[in-house]
Amino acid sequence: MKKLVIYYSHTGSSELVAKTLEDKGYEIRNVEEKKKLPKSFFWSMMVGGFRAGTAQKGKLVDYNPDVSEYDEIVIATPIWNGLPTPVLNSIIDKTDFSGKKLCFVFSAGSGEAPKTVEKIHKLFPDANIIVLKEPKKYPNELEKIKDL
Repeated sequence: MKKLVIYYSHTGSSELVAKTLEDKGYEIRNVEEKKKLPKSFFWSMMVGGFRAGTAQKGKLVDYNPDVSEYDEIVIATPIWNGLPTPVLNSIIDKTDFSGKKLCFVFSAGSGEAPKTVEKIHKLFPDANIIVLKEPKKYPNELEKIKDL
């Protein structure tokens, strides 16, 4: 069974999730957005939060939406303003996940993301959803993905 992690990471938390799963046999695929966020953490959260709040889609750099050779896919991304990132919105829009075992691993400052969890459950009712509280800052949160 081939397994893949598709991840977007702004501060490194989702990258940490991807690297942890890579050690468990997952292939990893980093996704980058063409429009970079400001370097200032404050302004990057303001801009990113606004874009997430308005459900924008990001323009992705060389994104390969072909996941046909994989049986299990984990999507790891931060949550901004309690909502999916523009990158996640684009990944969902561009990728056919039909017939795949799907898991979303979200990194959220609060450790909760009820609006995002609800939205993803509506789109992918059978997907597993795991919300981590800043795994880069709290590495013990990675225990929540140990059974993937």
